[in-house]
Amino acid sequence: MSRYNHKETEAKWQAIWAQRRSFETREDPSKPKYYVLEMFPYPSGRIHMGHVRNYTMGDVVARFKRARGFNVLHPMGWDAFGLPAENAAIEAKIHPAKWTYANIDQMRAQLKLMGLSLDWSREVATCDPAYYKHEQRMFLDFLKAGLAYRKESWVNWDPVDMTVLANEQVIDGRGWRSGAFVERRKLNQWFFKITHFVGDLLDELDRLPRWPEKVRLMQRNWIGRSTGARVTFAIEGRTDSIEVYTTRPDTLFGASFLALSADHPLAEAIGSADPSARDFIEECRRLGTSEAAIETAEKKGFLTRLKALHPLGKDWRLPVYIANFVLMEYGTGAIFGCPAHDQRDLDFARKYNLPVMPVVIPPGEDPKRFSIGTEAYAGDGILANSEFLDGLLVEDAKKKVVARLEALKHGRGEVNFRLRDWGVSRQRYWGCPIPVINCPTCGTVPVPVKDLPVTLPDDATFDKPGNPLEHHPTWKHVACPTCGMPALRETDTFDTFVESSWYFARFCSPKAVGPVDRAAVDYWLPVDQYIGGVEHAILHLLYSRFYMRAMRGSGYVSVDEPFAGLFTQGMVCHETYRSADGRWLAPSEIARNGQNVAVEAATGEPVTIGRSEKMSKSRKNTVDPTEIIGSYGADTARWFMLSDSPPERDMEWTAEGVEGAWRYVNRLWRAVHQAKQAMAASDAVRPATFDDTEQATRRAIHKTIDGVTHDLDHFRFNRAVARVHELSNALAAVTGDGEGQDWVRREGYDAIARLIGPMMPHLAEALWAALGHATLLVDEPWPVADPMLLIDDMVTIAVQVNGKLRATVDLPRDAEHADAERAALALPAVVKAMDGRAARRVIVVPNRIINVVV
Repeated sequence: MSRYNHKETEAKWQAIWAQRRSFETREDPSKPKYYVLEMFPYPSGRIHMGHVRNYTMGDVVARFKRARGFNVLHPMGWDAFGLPAENAAIEAKIHPAKWTYANIDQMRAQLKLMGLSLDWSREVATCDPAYYKHEQRMFLDFLKAGLAYRKESWVNWDPVDMTVLANEQVIDGRGWRSGAFVERRKLNQWFFKITHFVGDLLDELDRLPRWPEKVRLMQRNWIGRSTGARVTFAIEGRTDSIEVYTTRPDTLFGASFLALSADHPLAEAIGSADPSARDFIEECRRLGTSEAAIETAEKKGFLTRLKALHPLGKDWRLPVYIANFVLMEYGTGAIFGCPAHDQRDLDFARKYNLPVMPVVIPPGEDPKRFSIGTEAYAGDGILANSEFLDGLLVEDAKKKVVARLEALKHGRGEVNFRLRDWGVSRQRYWGCPIPVINCPTCGTVPVPVKDLPVTLPDDATFDKPGNPLEHHPTWKHVACPTCGMPALRETDTFDTFVESSWYFARFCSPKAVGPVDRAAVDYWLPVDQYIGGVEHAILHLLYSRFYMRAMRGSGYVSVDEPFAGLFTQGMVCHETYRSADGRWLAPSEIARNGQNVAVEAATGEPVTIGRSEKMSKSRKNTVDPTEIIGSYGADTARWFMLSDSPPERDMEWTAEGVEGAWRYVNRLWRAVHQAKQAMAASDAVRPATFDDTEQATRRAIHKTIDGVTHDLDHFRFNRAVARVHELSNALAAVTGDGEGQDWVRREGYDAIARLIGPMMPHLAEALWAALGHATLLVDEPWPVADPMLLIDDMVTIAVQVNGKLRATVDLPRDAEHADAERAALALPAVVKAMDGRAARRVIVVPNRIINVVV
């Protein structure tokens, strides 16, 4: 028996799969289709352990479904535009395209080492003009349909990356890539009208049962449907007014002030005439735009000279502030403050000595005595201090006050959404050019379809801050397609989330003349199983749902939802290490001394072992997948990734864990080769009978087949691994010779080779060949459990005395009534419960329960 050589074995089978084009696929209406897709990577140049986990899971699903008779599409590509390439161009003085394609080549080679069952003939890179010209074509369709538009608006400006960010890309007040505090600026920007589909995007979440509930909840909250009222506050001495949207019109009698966003037109008008107001507005704009930043900041306001008239009181005047906690992007950019029932409003009121009048009284409290201290009351209750609303429950009060506002023409009931349109303009070079031309005479002119793609200039320079396209001496200067006069190209490029919002559709027909081949997308879409990180729950997944609807409206696809099933895997974690002087150390820099204490390998100095955290370059707690594959093989890495923990949870990468997986690979390899000498031929006829021991082993084999099938169907990979381990142990216990035992060994090890095929495909192919099969395992169907062998010969039956459980008894299935009664009455616990009394009756429900009545 030769030792298992993972390098030779994995290279051999990868070459055979590639030569036979085992994973290339095409539409086949005669077979059920299954489209499995992992979120494609950014070509940073190195795969990491998160990639290994993600793509292993997807590969297990793809191989499993293929074996079960599905026509499987499992493609791969590259999310290749973005700022890291541009930053690399600045730092290394290399063109972003050269940097990107070199990284793609390197990462493709690394991924191929994993033995993934990918259809590489469908590979796309989003920075390829052959890809993004179709994106430009669809943009022109969206523009024509009113789903793309340009307007001047306040935007999130990243001062480090020097580009606009969508609201979803601002995390805790910082840019999602640079980490810099975001500023607010007013710019002309391109938008996708995602709000056109807002109701549908929300409602259809209920019809995505194969999505994690946490992701659906995150999208529901981001879309943010609310029912409330739009209320008009007249301004004393002026003809204009202030509109406020509120979800709590029942608290209007508790109002003590109005607050305007710093970006509200009225605030801007005040600022233009008052330097103090203008200074305050500028301070607000430096705060950032995220809700988190605003919630944690000190609540500040600038008192204007305006007085707002309360819509329900003739002589009731409210002060009007400009406030740093009100955003123009939400509602109307103005609020009324009810300090008693909103903590933010209460903090503001206490700071500026404003009235705090409770108008919703908690159950059991006396309205005359109830008051507000340091915490606002946001619960349910009875209305008080509210004239015609007194005594009503909150929901009844909302209805009544909206009716009164509508009768007075001071407001109306309204459904509102938190979601805002998607700003897609970015001020950078390495992105898809937006295909429009700005003409002084004709305005915004779409680039003619025949002139697509609009490609990036190869000779851009990065020696100045800002957008290289804006600085380019010739690229932006063109003739207007309409009038022929000098005009300027749009120098903004698309947000990279545009490319990733439709790539899954391009995979269906990557060589199509248009964006997609309609027959192909109608066959393959939606993606049956999508796999990726939960961090994309709002950004990528919501944008993709919008894009499908926009593409359907333009006739490109027939579906609205891109992903029928979604699985979000956990992160890969590792211990962290710090040196005595506080430096982070990589696992490769750690050694164990004679006392098994962790020390820095270079110095022998003790290190501090920190908690297990997500692998990251900043903590240096990363492990190089290519080193692991080189040392142990791809199958070992895959097996450990699948075995460690449920796939939706975080897993900890440990040296002990991967060593254990490697030991199992070798143990299984030795077991098969040792058993070959006492094994029936691959084409042997099954014996007519088996003894009890042999039948018990066969039952274990078929229960494992049934269990692993169920586990892989439900993403319970760690349980599938455990079942295979158990079956390996059971087969190792089969000793002796004889026709029955030889045949059971054959059946068992054939089953194991098939069952590990999706998880350890190289080892499985090698074992399948070693077991004497001439076919490729990858072409073999999935094993089917014999239903008769899933039935246990013995069953455990509950035994009651006068209806109370006293014991259990193991009996042969379908035991005779007399045998069941005799066994139950002989149980010590039953004898004790009967306490010398005779059994008046014994009720036997076959295979389920025995009840002794005394």
